[in-house]
Amino acid sequence: MRILVVGAGATGGYFGGRLTQAGRDVTFLVRPARAERLRAEGLQIVSKDGDVTLQPQLVTAGNIAGPYDVVLLAVKSFALDAALDDLAGAVGSATMIVPVLNGMRHIDLLIARFGEAPVLGGLCLIAATVDGQGRIVHMGGAHDLSYGERSGEASVRVAALDAALQNAGFTARATTRVIPEMWEKWVTLATLGGITCLMRGTIGDVAAVPGGTDFASAFLDECAAVSSAAGFPMPEGFMTRTRAGMTRAGAPTASSMYRDLQSGNNVEADQILGDLLDRARGFGVAAPLVAAAYANLKVYQARL
Repeated sequence: MRILVVGAGATGGYFGGRLTQAGRDVTFLVRPARAERLRAEGLQIVSKDGDVTLQPQLVTAGNIAGPYDVVLLAVKSFALDAALDDLAGAVGSATMIVPVLNGMRHIDLLIARFGEAPVLGGLCLIAATVDGQGRIVHMGGAHDLSYGERSGEASVRVAALDAALQNAGFTARATTRVIPEMWEKWVTLATLGGITCLMRGTIGDVAAVPGGTDFASAFLDECAAVSSAAGFPMPEGFMTRTRAGMTRAGAPTASSMYRDLQSGNNVEADQILGDLLDRARGFGVAAPLVAAAYANLKVYQARL
Protein backbone atom coordinates (compact mmCIF):
# COMPACT_ATOMS: atom_id res chain seq x y z
CA MET A 1 0.00 0.00 0.00
CA ARG A 2 1.53 3.31 -1.13
CA ILE A 3 1.27 5.93 1.60
CA LEU A 4 1.85 9.65 1.14
CA VAL A 5 2.39 11.59 4.35
CA VAL A 6 1.63 15.27 3.88
CA GLY A 7 3.82 17.12 6.33
CA ALA A 8 6.97 15.96 8.11
CA GLY A 9 6.47 17.94 11.29
CA ALA A 10 5.86 16.55 14.75
CA THR A 11 2.79 14.49 13.87
CA GLY A 12 3.36 13.46 10.27
CA GLY A 13 7.05 12.98 10.84
CA TYR A 14 6.49 10.72 13.81
CA PHE A 15 3.82 8.43 12.39
CA GLY A 16 5.30 8.46 8.89
CA GLY A 17 8.75 7.85 10.32
CA ARG A 18 7.61 4.86 12.33
CA LEU A 19 5.87 3.43 9.26
CA THR A 20 9.08 3.93 7.25
CA GLN A 21 11.09 2.27 9.99
CA ALA A 22 8.67 -0.68 9.84
CA GLY A 23 9.34 -1.10 6.12
CA ARG A 24 6.12 0.35 4.71
CA ASP A 25 6.06 2.17 1.36
CA VAL A 26 5.99 5.75 2.62
CA THR A 27 6.74 9.01 0.85
CA PHE A 28 6.67 12.44 2.50
CA LEU A 29 5.27 15.47 0.67
CA VAL A 30 7.27 18.41 1.97
CA ARG A 31 8.27 21.94 1.10
CA PRO A 32 11.65 22.40 -0.66
CA ALA A 33 13.40 23.81 2.41
CA ARG A 34 12.25 20.89 4.59
CA ALA A 35 13.25 18.44 1.86
CA GLU A 36 16.75 19.91 1.72
CA ARG A 37 17.21 19.57 5.46
CA LEU A 38 15.83 16.03 5.56
CA ARG A 39 18.15 14.95 2.76
CA ALA A 40 21.11 16.43 4.59
CA GLU A 41 20.34 15.33 8.13
CA GLY A 42 17.72 12.57 7.80
CA LEU A 43 14.39 12.32 9.59
CA GLN A 44 15.31 12.07 13.25
CA ILE A 45 12.94 10.78 15.92
CA VAL A 46 13.83 11.03 19.60
CA SER A 47 11.60 8.96 21.88
CA LYS A 48 11.73 6.72 24.93
CA ASP A 49 10.19 4.14 22.57
CA GLY A 50 13.32 4.23 20.46
CA ASP A 51 15.45 6.82 18.66
CA VAL A 52 15.95 6.50 14.93
CA THR A 53 17.39 8.44 12.00
CA LEU A 54 15.87 7.64 8.61
CA GLN A 55 16.48 8.60 5.00
CA PRO A 56 12.86 8.86 3.85
CA GLN A 57 11.46 9.03 0.35
CA LEU A 58 10.57 12.66 -0.38
CA VAL A 59 8.52 14.48 -2.98
CA THR A 60 7.67 18.15 -3.43
CA ALA A 61 4.55 19.73 -4.90
CA GLY A 62 4.26 19.34 -8.65
CA ASN A 63 6.40 16.19 -8.68
CA ILE A 64 3.89 13.60 -7.44
CA ALA A 65 3.95 10.43 -9.53
CA GLY A 66 0.38 9.20 -9.82
CA PRO A 67 -2.23 8.53 -7.14
CA TYR A 68 -1.45 6.98 -3.76
CA ASP A 69 -3.50 4.42 -1.88
CA VAL A 70 -3.45 6.49 1.31
CA VAL A 71 -2.83 10.16 2.01
CA LEU A 72 -2.10 10.81 5.68
CA LEU A 73 -2.77 14.53 6.06
CA ALA A 74 -0.87 15.84 9.06
CA VAL A 75 -0.28 19.56 8.58
CA LYS A 76 -1.26 22.36 10.92
CA SER A 77 -4.75 23.63 10.18
CA PHE A 78 -3.52 27.04 9.07
CA ALA A 79 -1.39 25.33 6.39
CA LEU A 80 -4.30 23.29 5.03
CA ASP A 81 -5.28 25.46 2.05
CA ALA A 82 -1.80 25.28 0.54
CA ALA A 83 -1.55 21.57 1.32
CA LEU A 84 -4.74 20.81 -0.61
CA ASP A 85 -3.20 22.24 -3.76
CA ASP A 86 0.06 20.41 -3.15
CA LEU A 87 -1.48 16.97 -2.64
CA ALA A 88 -4.13 17.10 -5.39
CA GLY A 89 -2.05 14.97 -7.76
CA ALA A 90 -1.90 12.17 -5.18
CA VAL A 91 -5.67 11.64 -5.03
CA GLY A 92 -7.20 9.09 -7.39
CA SER A 93 -10.49 7.22 -7.54
CA ALA A 94 -9.39 4.66 -4.89
CA THR A 95 -7.37 6.95 -2.62
CA MET A 96 -8.18 7.14 1.09
CA ILE A 97 -7.47 10.52 2.69
CA VAL A 98 -6.86 10.17 6.43
CA PRO A 99 -6.75 13.63 8.03
CA VAL A 100 -5.51 14.04 11.60
CA LEU A 101 -6.04 17.79 11.95
CA ASN A 102 -7.80 19.38 14.89
CA GLY A 103 -11.43 20.43 14.79
CA MET A 104 -13.85 19.59 11.98
CA ARG A 105 -13.51 22.39 9.43
CA HIS A 106 -10.92 20.45 7.43
CA ILE A 107 -13.46 17.69 6.73
CA ASP A 108 -15.75 20.18 4.98
CA LEU A 109 -12.84 21.57 2.95
CA LEU A 110 -11.61 18.13 1.92
CA ILE A 111 -15.07 17.06 0.77
CA ALA A 112 -15.52 20.31 -1.18
CA ARG A 113 -12.20 19.72 -2.95
CA PHE A 114 -12.15 15.94 -3.51
CA GLY A 115 -15.73 14.76 -2.99
CA GLU A 116 -17.23 12.53 -0.33
CA ALA A 117 -15.69 9.20 -1.30
CA PRO A 118 -11.97 9.63 -0.54
CA VAL A 119 -12.37 11.37 2.81
CA LEU A 120 -12.16 9.23 5.95
CA GLY A 121 -12.28 10.49 9.50
CA GLY A 122 -9.13 10.42 11.57
CA LEU A 123 -7.53 11.59 14.78
CA CYS A 124 -4.33 11.10 16.69
CA LEU A 125 -3.16 11.40 20.26
CA ILE A 126 0.50 12.25 20.69
CA ALA A 127 2.66 14.74 22.54
CA ALA A 128 5.46 15.61 20.15
CA THR A 129 7.33 18.64 18.90
CA VAL A 130 10.07 19.63 16.46
CA ASP A 131 13.06 20.93 18.40
CA GLY A 132 15.61 23.55 17.38
CA GLN A 133 17.70 20.91 15.62
CA GLY A 134 14.78 19.81 13.44
CA ARG A 135 14.37 16.54 15.33
CA ILE A 136 10.94 15.11 16.11
CA VAL A 137 10.81 14.70 19.87
CA HIS A 138 8.12 12.38 21.23
CA MET A 139 7.57 13.53 24.80
CA GLY A 140 6.30 10.17 25.99
CA GLY A 141 2.92 8.69 26.64
CA ALA A 142 0.42 7.92 23.91
CA HIS A 143 1.19 7.66 20.22
CA ASP A 144 -2.20 6.62 18.90
CA LEU A 145 -3.64 6.90 15.39
CA SER A 146 -7.36 6.20 14.78
CA TYR A 147 -9.32 6.20 11.51
CA GLY A 148 -12.59 5.04 10.02
CA GLU A 149 -15.45 5.67 7.64
CA ARG A 150 -17.33 8.86 8.46
CA SER A 151 -20.58 6.91 7.98
CA GLY A 152 -19.64 4.55 10.81
CA GLU A 153 -19.60 1.43 8.65
CA ALA A 154 -16.90 -1.21 8.92
CA SER A 155 -15.69 -1.19 5.32
CA VAL A 156 -13.34 -3.45 3.39
CA ARG A 157 -11.04 -0.55 2.54
CA VAL A 158 -10.66 0.52 6.16
CA ALA A 159 -9.88 -3.09 7.10
CA ALA A 160 -7.11 -3.07 4.49
CA LEU A 161 -5.82 0.26 5.80
CA ASP A 162 -5.88 -1.06 9.35
CA ALA A 163 -3.85 -4.10 8.34
CA ALA A 164 -1.26 -1.87 6.66
CA LEU A 165 -0.81 0.30 9.74
CA GLN A 166 -0.49 -2.40 12.38
CA ASN A 167 2.79 -3.29 14.12
CA ALA A 168 4.61 -0.12 13.11
CA GLY A 169 5.72 1.08 16.52
CA PHE A 170 2.59 3.00 17.49
CA THR A 171 -1.02 2.17 18.34
CA ALA A 172 -3.15 1.99 15.16
CA ARG A 173 -6.90 1.52 15.49
CA ALA A 174 -9.84 1.37 13.12
CA THR A 175 -13.06 2.69 14.64
CA THR A 176 -16.70 2.85 13.64
CA ARG A 177 -17.08 5.93 15.89
CA VAL A 178 -14.56 8.17 14.24
CA ILE A 179 -16.76 11.28 13.96
CA PRO A 180 -18.02 11.12 17.58
CA GLU A 181 -14.41 10.59 18.68
CA MET A 182 -13.29 13.58 16.62
CA TRP A 183 -15.93 15.68 18.40
CA GLU A 184 -14.73 14.40 21.76
CA LYS A 185 -11.19 15.40 20.90
CA TRP A 186 -12.38 18.81 19.66
CA VAL A 187 -14.31 19.49 22.86
CA THR A 188 -11.23 18.50 24.87
CA LEU A 189 -8.84 20.66 22.84
CA ALA A 190 -11.16 23.68 22.76
CA THR A 191 -11.73 23.47 26.50
CA LEU A 192 -8.09 22.97 27.43
CA GLY A 193 -6.86 25.54 24.91
CA GLY A 194 -9.49 28.08 25.87
CA ILE A 195 -8.84 27.76 29.59
CA THR A 196 -5.05 27.88 29.46
CA CYS A 197 -4.71 30.53 26.75
CA LEU A 198 -7.33 32.90 28.15
CA MET A 199 -5.97 32.57 31.69
CA ARG A 200 -2.30 32.32 30.65
CA GLY A 201 -1.63 29.42 32.97
CA THR A 202 -1.82 25.69 33.48
CA ILE A 203 -4.90 23.84 34.68
CA GLY A 204 -3.37 23.81 38.16
CA ASP A 205 -2.75 27.57 38.03
CA VAL A 206 -6.39 28.20 37.15
CA ALA A 207 -7.72 25.76 39.73
CA ALA A 208 -5.69 27.51 42.46
CA VAL A 209 -7.46 30.88 42.16
CA PRO A 210 -10.93 31.83 43.41
CA GLY A 211 -13.54 30.89 40.82
CA GLY A 212 -11.01 29.03 38.70
CA THR A 213 -12.65 25.62 38.82
CA ASP A 214 -16.09 27.12 38.17
CA PHE A 215 -14.69 28.93 35.13
CA ALA A 216 -13.04 25.76 33.78
CA SER A 217 -16.17 23.69 34.31
CA ALA A 218 -18.34 26.31 32.58
CA PHE A 219 -15.97 26.38 29.60
CA LEU A 220 -16.32 22.62 29.19
CA ASP A 221 -20.10 22.88 29.38
CA GLU A 222 -20.15 25.50 26.59
CA CYS A 223 -18.03 23.35 24.27
CA ALA A 224 -20.07 20.24 25.02
CA ALA A 225 -23.30 22.12 24.33
CA VAL A 226 -22.12 22.93 20.80
CA SER A 227 -21.27 19.28 20.16
CA SER A 228 -24.67 18.21 21.45
CA ALA A 229 -26.40 20.74 19.17
CA ALA A 230 -24.47 19.27 16.25
CA GLY A 231 -25.88 15.84 17.04
CA PHE A 232 -22.97 14.45 19.05
CA PRO A 233 -23.76 14.69 22.77
CA MET A 234 -20.79 13.99 24.97
CA PRO A 235 -21.08 10.70 26.91
CA GLU A 236 -21.54 11.03 30.67
CA GLY A 237 -18.29 9.20 31.37
CA PHE A 238 -16.38 11.51 29.05
CA MET A 239 -17.80 14.59 30.79
CA THR A 240 -16.96 13.24 34.25
CA ARG A 241 -13.37 12.39 33.30
CA THR A 242 -12.80 15.60 31.37
CA ARG A 243 -14.27 17.85 34.06
CA ALA A 244 -12.01 16.22 36.64
CA GLY A 245 -8.98 16.75 34.40
CA MET A 246 -9.83 20.39 33.67
CA THR A 247 -10.25 21.30 37.35
CA ARG A 248 -7.53 19.21 39.00
CA ALA A 249 -5.57 21.05 41.68
CA GLY A 250 -1.86 21.26 40.96
CA ALA A 251 -2.15 19.77 37.47
CA PRO A 252 0.69 20.94 35.18
CA THR A 253 -1.53 20.34 32.15
CA ALA A 254 -1.43 22.91 29.35
CA SER A 255 -2.53 22.83 25.74
CA SER A 256 -0.19 22.78 22.75
CA MET A 257 -1.91 26.01 21.70
CA TYR A 258 -0.81 27.60 24.98
CA ARG A 259 2.75 26.34 24.45
CA ASP A 260 2.71 27.85 20.94
CA LEU A 261 1.42 31.13 22.35
CA GLN A 262 4.14 31.20 25.02
CA SER A 263 6.74 30.62 22.30
CA GLY A 264 5.40 33.42 20.12
CA ASN A 265 4.25 31.04 17.38
CA ASN A 266 1.07 31.01 15.32
CA VAL A 267 -1.88 29.23 16.94
CA GLU A 268 -4.87 27.29 15.62
CA ALA A 269 -7.36 29.80 16.98
CA ASP A 270 -9.67 29.77 13.96
CA GLN A 271 -9.82 26.00 13.67
CA ILE A 272 -10.16 25.07 17.35
CA LEU A 273 -12.14 27.97 18.80
CA GLY A 274 -13.32 30.11 15.88
CA ASP A 275 -15.07 27.31 14.01
CA LEU A 276 -16.64 26.05 17.24
CA LEU A 277 -17.93 29.58 17.92
CA ASP A 278 -19.36 29.85 14.40
CA ARG A 279 -21.22 26.58 14.89
CA ALA A 280 -22.47 27.70 18.31
CA ARG A 281 -23.94 30.83 16.76
CA GLY A 282 -25.47 28.81 13.93
CA PHE A 283 -27.15 26.49 16.43
CA GLY A 284 -28.21 29.34 18.71
CA VAL A 285 -25.99 28.06 21.56
CA ALA A 286 -24.65 30.70 23.94
CA ALA A 287 -20.85 30.48 24.20
CA PRO A 288 -19.52 33.70 25.80
CA LEU A 289 -16.40 32.07 27.25
CA VAL A 290 -15.45 30.54 23.89
CA ALA A 291 -16.02 33.95 22.30
CA ALA A 292 -13.76 35.64 24.86
CA ALA A 293 -10.98 33.10 24.40
CA TYR A 294 -11.20 33.37 20.61
CA ALA A 295 -11.09 37.18 20.67
CA ASN A 296 -8.10 37.03 23.01
CA LEU A 297 -6.18 34.79 20.61
CA LYS A 298 -7.08 36.91 17.58
CA VAL A 299 -5.59 39.95 19.36
CA TYR A 300 -2.45 37.88 19.97
CA GLN A 301 -2.29 36.77 16.33
CA ALA A 302 -2.70 40.32 15.07
CA ARG A 303 0.52 41.24 16.88
CA LEU A 304 2.64 38.48 15.31
